[in-house]
Amino acid sequence: MVDPVRLRERMVREQIMARGVTDSSVLVAMKTIPRHLFVEEALAFKAYNDSPLPIGEGQTISQPYIVALMSELLEIEPGMTVLEIGTGSGYQAAVLAQMGADVFTVERIRKLFYTARKRFMDMRMFNVKLKLDDGTMGWPEQAPYDRIIVTAGGPEIPEPLIDQLAESGRMLIPVGETKRNQTLVLIEKKDGKIIRTDKGSCAFVDLVGSHGW
Repeated sequence: MVDPVRLRERMVREQIMARGVTDSSVLVAMKTIPRHLFVEEALAFKAYNDSPLPIGEGQTISQPYIVALMSELLEIEPGMTVLEIGTGSGYQAAVLAQMGADVFTVERIRKLFYTARKRFMDMRMFNVKLKLDDGTMGWPEQAPYDRIIVTAGGPEIPEPLIDQLAESGRMLIPVGETKRNQTLVLIEKKDGKIIRTDKGSCAFVDLVGSHGW
């Protein structure tokens, strides 16, 4: 395998910066986190390609650009609390943690949960906390959250997640009336009001749960 440090630098330069992502903390995190450790060894040589990859259980790790774009749209500042719905491989949570956030991430699939937890332990990322549960219900015990990111697409925005978003908070979630064909939606809570902004089309795995499919 080619030097992963060089592969990450090229990934950031050609896939992320070339498409307009400029947040320096995002770029540094994407250069730092070893993405090849978040996929199966047999797929490690594809880890820095411009595409999503399967991680088992019918789930995927998002393409690098989408991870970078969503991380930038969240406008993370060190010390913020972030709720992530859909841990998956753990890569998105690792990027946010590298940016200085305290990440609370919820995964519904037991195998993915335990695999991601071991990765975080091995990488000594102690600012990531995991929970095995229905992500559409959020993690109310740790609320409110400065930021919420949902990495699966559902038919609507789960009400529990809106309730757990702090005042002046930001939430990103893919929403669509049909599966695998969604719009990335930015939700902002200001003075108790919800402001919705569409950020373009996207395709994510299904958000499954009480407030999902």
